[in-house]
Amino acid sequence: MREITKQMIADYQVKEKGIDFMGYPANGLLSFHHLIVPHRECRSMGLGDGYYRWNGAILVQKTSHEYLHLIEAKDYDMFSAITSEMIDENQKGYLDMDNLRYILDVLHCFEREHCSDRGKKGNYLIKDEYLYRPALEEPMKRVRRK
Repeated sequence: MREITKQMIADYQVKEKGIDFMGYPANGLLSFHHLIVPHRECRSMGLGDGYYRWNGAILVQKTSHEYLHLIEAKDYDMFSAITSEMIDENQKGYLDMDNLRYILDVLHCFEREHCSDRGKKGNYLIKDEYLYRPALEEPMKRVRRK
């Protein structure tokens, strides 16, 4: 794991809070996601591999990170909306519940629009594990009941 990834995990208290920048349970391999300058463009822009705090978010590789790239491929506007919220969290220096709620709203919208989309092999594109967000879903349900 890169040093910047370790430092961001510590600074944003990802493990202590138990969630990543998108509100997913931080119980898997955590990875650095390039926010502003995509990894594929960093070298040509003179940024090396682009692993800088200002350009990153910490996501769980097998859930939120993979899901975000699926969203990028299917609906770039929704991807951009989520990215904007993570950039805001990065600039604030902490994981903010308002940003996380907005990300959750975008995810719900994406899921409504693409719930029946299938890949080349006939499998649903939105995997069950992408829908598991208890840290955000449960508090939201409690708020809605009142």
